[in-house]
Amino acid sequence: METESEPYVRLSTLRQLHQVVADLNTARSLADTLQTVADGVVAGLNYELACVNLVRPDGDLVVAAFAGSSAAEALITGRVGSRASWDRRLSMGSAWGDLRFIPHTEGWVLMDDDVPQWHTDGPAPRFEDEWHPHDRLYAPMYASGSGRELLGVISVDRPRNGRHPGPWGQEALQMYASQSAIAISNARLRSNMQRALVRLEREQQALRASEESFRQAFEYAPSGMAIAEMGGDQHGRLLRTNDALCRLLGRPASVMRRYSFADLVHPEDIGTLLRTSAEGGRAELRLGRRDGTYVWVSLRNSVVADTADGPRFLLTHVEDIEERKRHELQLAHRASHDALTGLPNSAELRSRLSARLCERPALAAGSGTAAAYTGYEGGGYESGGHDGGYDSARDGGYGPGYAPGPGHDAASGPGHDSGYESSYESPYEYEHEHGFGFEPANGAGPYDHHVHIVAPSTGEVDDGTKGLAVLFCDLDGFKSINDRFGHHTGDAVLIEVARRLTTGVRDGDTVARLGGDEFVVLADGLGAADAADLAVRLRNAIIPPIRVDGRAVRVGASFGIGWAECGMTVEEVLNSADQRMYIEKRSRAKVHRRAG
Repeated sequence: METESEPYVRLSTLRQLHQVVADLNTARSLADTLQTVADGVVAGLNYELACVNLVRPDGDLVVAAFAGSSAAEALITGRVGSRASWDRRLSMGSAWGDLRFIPHTEGWVLMDDDVPQWHTDGPAPRFEDEWHPHDRLYAPMYASGSGRELLGVISVDRPRNGRHPGPWGQEALQMYASQSAIAISNARLRSNMQRALVRLEREQQALRASEESFRQAFEYAPSGMAIAEMGGDQHGRLLRTNDALCRLLGRPASVMRRYSFADLVHPEDIGTLLRTSAEGGRAELRLGRRDGTYVWVSLRNSVVADTADGPRFLLTHVEDIEERKRHELQLAHRASHDALTGLPNSAELRSRLSARLCERPALAAGSGTAAAYTGYEGGGYESGGHDGGYDSARDGGYGPGYAPGPGHDAASGPGHDSGYESSYESPYEYEHEHGFGFEPANGAGPYDHHVHIVAPSTGEVDDGTKGLAVLFCDLDGFKSINDRFGHHTGDAVLIEVARRLTTGVRDGDTVARLGGDEFVVLADGLGAADAADLAVRLRNAIIPPIRVDGRAVRVGASFGIGWAECGMTVEEVLNSADQRMYIEKRSRAKVHRRAG
């Protein structure tokens, strides 16, 4: 189960990984790219040593770059290991996805082979996952396509935390190796293209041979390439596209010549395309496929110059980055959601709630006090733990005729944002359309376009004000279930409670797990009576028996209802609902109630 700090660690790691991946595309040559790959492992993935072994034309692997130790770099850079020895290494040990881990208990047989290596002696591990100096971890780099041609191998050593990488670290290293392979392929491609262009400019007598070299580099490039007109009435019209681009967009070359990139780009990305310069311009945007879907690509422009007439054609390199975007989304989703229930976590709840609040109190007639709240208590069991973490999902609004949204049924899963609708092709497409949360206003002033929220009156007369209700839910009797039946049963109860809460609210409402047996519901557009009615419905949804491994167990629920209001902080909003829940819990008659 995640700790409260882990989402922040993951978000920080994701930002570091994103930066080092972005740096791969800034290198100007193949040698710079290889060194950037090695430096990125040390800077962004928390290893002290990294070595890049590149496959030579004869199949053997040469140490092309090293980072982390100048002594080791001077000793082994430029040395060659045979392909047979590398194939042996990549078939030993344990497979972690595409990674290969060889523990020191097995790797001793490799000490005398011809692969360049550098290590220091050290004591035996003191615990199971402690890193040993003779442990080996390799990340193969494969060319894109179905053939999985080996381009090279990244070898890493000395994790800074002294432990074997967990699933998060393994996935990050595997993703980095994949992006490094693309960067190396692109560096080779750019090198070939630059040589071809130089020959076109300097050697008019070798024009035929240069054109053939360019044609082969263009046609057989593993990523998309296009040549477009520059200037005139047909500016931007595609003159020529390679097979890779045609396959990517599902359109034959004859059809592609009818379009420009402006005709194919997603409507939301047309501004990005227009802002991309012809010479050296780069952009990440979506291009339309023949089937009506869109694919994320990275465009890179160059001008093909004619020595007599000046610039004439625009050469565009089109790289498919859909997989990278999907990985980024998945990593961000894991960092902002609870691993057990799939509900948003504390950091995500705070972010969304903070986006609805501003520092200036709203001055509206009939509004409640800054910390106005009411409460509801249900159930009949001893209270469980109170971990105090916070979590969230999206806000909406209840009217008098509240009913759960059509997307929430018994099979809809345990929480908002835990998946994406089947009508979308990928998680990225769903999240790109719906967003990860509330976006703060952008404008000249701090409150431009901000809709102030106020709390309804808590008196006996309903003034008709609708506000953002914060329902703090604490399960009663959950601790005794954990004690009697174990954490496996407790986890199953939490998952089912999360599902019932999510089913009981509408699309757009937030259901979040704070940690332990505590949940928070955010529901916009509610009056005081609406919020109390919602608490009753959610409590009634929780109390029916939950069957786990053939055994029926029961939990109750206590609800505290607070109200978010501009002028309050996130902590004040959450604490008001939390305190009201405990007031209601303590105010009931203290009788012995048994859970299970």
